[in-house]
Amino acid sequence: MTLVAGMDRGVRVDAGRRPTYLVFCDVDETLIDCKSMFDFLRFQLVRRFGEEGEHRYRLIEADLKGRSAAGVPREDVNRAYYRSYAGESAEEMAALGREWFARAASAPGFFIAATVAELNRHRAAGAEIALVSGSFPPCLDPVAEYVGARYVLCSSPVVHEGRYTGELTEPVIGEGKRAAALRLLAEHPGVNPRDCFAYGDHPSDFPLLDCVGHPRGVGDDPVVRGYLARRADRAAVAVSGCALACWSMGRDEQSEGCSGECALPLG
Repeated sequence: MTLVAGMDRGVRVDAGRRPTYLVFCDVDETLIDCKSMFDFLRFQLVRRFGEEGEHRYRLIEADLKGRSAAGVPREDVNRAYYRSYAGESAEEMAALGREWFARAASAPGFFIAATVAELNRHRAAGAEIALVSGSFPPCLDPVAEYVGARYVLCSSPVVHEGRYTGELTEPVIGEGKRAAALRLLAEHPGVNPRDCFAYGDHPSDFPLLDCVGHPRGVGDDPVVRGYLARRADRAAVAVSGCALACWSMGRDEQSEGCSGECALPLG
């Protein structure tokens, strides 16, 4: 997890202020109208290597899309993406990420306006924003600063002596999004999950949307719309207070020794 250092569109915020609720927001095609990992990969390769960089990008893109088409799990495709960064300077990638963002964000339609408006409304109501994505800090940190997000829950490539090793600690994809959201909720015991919101555009976001009382869909994916319709018929948020308490203690809900008495009030 990245904590965006007390900045809200360049204005310092009170790090000690307790949020009224949390808002979790997927990034690619939910907050921004592109796939940041591919867009940045192409940008930084062409920026450094010109035509050779474009060729490298096409090879990596074809490999990753081929894995996906063959049914390789999204988490494994995510890991394969970061192997292409083995040996790269983390500092250089961070600088290139800001250069990419400055150029991309200046183009009309980069941000999905309706989602930005929603996040602004939540922040005005005292919520804290967490971006949740399988992308990584070079792409996400400047986006988070722009929209005033307090947290970035994302895939974190391993860095050794300032360079990426090509390995990944944990892909924040699918169930990884649920895990990241539960960890953050457990760090906010005064926040009721039923009061929290989450935004996503794809079925892989369902584990994230499951964690809150107010799931929201972006776009017109019929599977997402069906999920939201089913959730509208349910009275309670999917994650219980007991689940959060057990998670914070490193065990599963209803495991041996779980009495259920630790449940946080959700009503």
